[in-house]
Amino acid sequence: MTALNDLVRPDRYPRSSRYDPAWLLNLDMGPNPLWLLEDLARDLDLRPGMRVLDLGSGKGATSVFLAREYGVQVVAADLWIAPEEATAVFADAGVGDQVEAVRAEAHALPFAEESFDAIVSVDAFEYFGTADSYLPYLVRFLRPRGQLGMATPAMTREVRDLGVIPPHIKEVVGWEALAWHTAEWWRFQWAITELVEVTSARLQQDAWRDWLLWARAGAEHQPGGRSANQPVIDMLTEDGGEFLSFALVTARKN
Repeated sequence: MTALNDLVRPDRYPRSSRYDPAWLLNLDMGPNPLWLLEDLARDLDLRPGMRVLDLGSGKGATSVFLAREYGVQVVAADLWIAPEEATAVFADAGVGDQVEAVRAEAHALPFAEESFDAIVSVDAFEYFGTADSYLPYLVRFLRPRGQLGMATPAMTREVRDLGVIPPHIKEVVGWEALAWHTAEWWRFQWAITELVEVTSARLQQDAWRDWLLWARAGAEHQPGGRSANQPVIDMLTEDGGEFLSFALVTARKN
């Protein structure tokens, strides 16, 4: 159980450490989403009663965290997870009255314009948010001065500048690494639109180590976890933080 215990880190992630790591791994759709969200939320101003869109909410861990920790009303939107499955997670976690599950595609969101105080996306934005036209689309759903925050896999240097996807990364994720941009790339991408004021754009400290702890716990805890996680473990170990990280980016709608 050593690797599982390593996911409880109250010194760095006090809020996340109150959650059962086995529960979280059972909802796994990417590296520890509560660590990412807790870190990201330090750059946001989330207050009780706000209406928040959790975009790419997966099996619901981040939506549970938002509802419990910040007292917000959450719309959990995901394309791949059935709303009934997510709703059961929310009910079991005691936040069924605060979270609504919706099946939605990120480019065809079924919401009224200016209907959210904040939009949060954890480990999903890389799949749908890199196009030049996406931010102008997404901010339509934010109220004036509404907040946007996302955490996404990142590179310490742009692949375009490197001229190649580093082999140890390409072997595991292939072309997907083209969507793993630097924090400064995201800062420019959002700020140049003048639709938002970028309030922070940073790489998460020791993100690769956090990711490695998650992969090791998955290898130990999940059925078939060793075969699924060993390539990621090898990739992160070889990288040692040279290229791999997570970008945490926040902004307010102008």
